[in-house]
Amino acid sequence: MYNPSTIGSVASTSASRLYVYEVEGLGQGGQANSRIAPLRRSGTVFMTVPYSRMQQEAKRIMQLGGKIVSIRPAGDAVSVSANAQSNGNAASQATSQQFTKKPMTSAQATEKKKVPVNIYKPKAPYLGTCLSNDELVAEGGIGTVKHLKFDLSEGDLHYLEGQSIGIIPDGSDENGKPHKIRLYSIASTQHGDDVDDKTVSLCVRQLEYKDPESGETVKGVCSTFLCNLEPGKKVQITGPVGKEMLLADDPEANIVMMGTGTGIAPFRAYLWRMFKDRERAANPDYQFNGKAWLIFGIPTTANILYKEELEAMQAKYPDNFEITYAISREQKNLEGGRMYIQHRVAEHAAKLWQMVQDEKTYVYICGLKGMEDGIDEAMAAESAKAGVEWSEYRRALKKAHRWNVETY
Repeated sequence: MYNPSTIGSVASTSASRLYVYEVEGLGQGGQANSRIAPLRRSGTVFMTVPYSRMQQEAKRIMQLGGKIVSIRPAGDAVSVSANAQSNGNAASQATSQQFTKKPMTSAQATEKKKVPVNIYKPKAPYLGTCLSNDELVAEGGIGTVKHLKFDLSEGDLHYLEGQSIGIIPDGSDENGKPHKIRLYSIASTQHGDDVDDKTVSLCVRQLEYKDPESGETVKGVCSTFLCNLEPGKKVQITGPVGKEMLLADDPEANIVMMGTGTGIAPFRAYLWRMFKDRERAANPDYQFNGKAWLIFGIPTTANILYKEELEAMQAKYPDNFEITYAISREQKNLEGGRMYIQHRVAEHAAKLWQMVQDEKTYVYICGLKGMEDGIDEAMAAESAKAGVEWSEYRRALKKAHRWNVETY
C-alpha cells in the first residue's frame, strides 16, 4: 500500500524521528490527535510527535487552543525550539524553518563525520605504492578484472564507503600531455582490506573493444595501466570524491544493491563493513542487523567477482544477506532470452516495491547505465498496481537519499 509519509523521513533511528512538543492550554486530557501520546498531563502537556506529522499536529494543537512552548527531539534533554507563535500558520512556519532546512537523511548523518573530499588534487596527487594486483575472473570467464590494493601509509588519504578515487596513469596522450584522470569506485571499507586504515582497493576491468571503423582492438588507457601494474610500482592518486553512494548509517536499515560487473566495487565495501568479522570488531557502533540484498548481473558464473567471500558471508548471515544473480549467458528470462539484471528486478518487483515503501530501505545502483531503464520499467509496472506514478515516487526517494545511482 502506498504510504507517502514514509518517503521524506529518513532518520537513521526511530528515536530521531520522534519529537516532544511542550504544550500549554489544552487542559486535562487535552490531546490534539490520537497519534500523539502525552507523556505528562498537568498545566503543561508533553507529547511525542512523528517527524512526518509535525506541521499538521502544530496546526491541530493551535486549533484546540493550545500553545507550543518548545519542540525537542525525543530523548534529547535540550529544547531546540521555544516560544512558538500562537497561531497555526506561524507555528507551521516555525516548525518548517527548524526542521526542513536540515532534512534527516543518511547523507546528513554521514556529513557529520566530515566527508573527506579532494584531499589530494590533480596538481598534487598522492603517490601510492601498489601492494597487490590479483585476478578476479575465474578460469573460463570473460575478460580480465583485477583487485588492486594501494598503500596509503605515507599520506593523509582517507575515505568513506561509497566514495571514489582518481587515478592518473603514467605516460602521456597523443598530444604529449599527461593522461586524464579516471575515477574508480573504492572497493574497500574505510579501514582498508587489512583493517589498519593504511590501504585503499579498487576493482578494475580491462576495457577492450573493437574500433567500429578500423576493426582494430582498442584497450582502455587507464584500465590497461592498472591491470598490468606490478606490485611495488607507484601510482598517482587523487580524491576521494563523491557523496551520492555513501552507505546509510542505520545498522537496522534494508540495503538493496543492484549492480553489474565492476559496479560491485562499492557494494563490496558495504558488505565487508556489514559482515566481515574484523570489520565488525573495528566498528562497535555499527553492528549491522538489517537486510542486505545484492542483485548482481554478470555474463558467466566464472565472472562472479568475489564469489567465495560473498557466498561465505551469505552462509554465515542467512537472515541478513541475500544474493540474487543474473547470469546473462547461462540463465534465461521468462521470454527465453538472456537473463539481465532488469529481468531479476521484474521477477522481484513486488518485493522491491514493498521494501521501498519502508523508510528504512535504501537502494544503490552501480554499473552499466543501460540497466536503469529496465529497472525503472519494472518498478513502474509494480507501483502502477497501487495507483502510484513511479517517476514521482522515485524522485521523492532520491530527494530523501534513498534511491542512489552511479552508472557509466
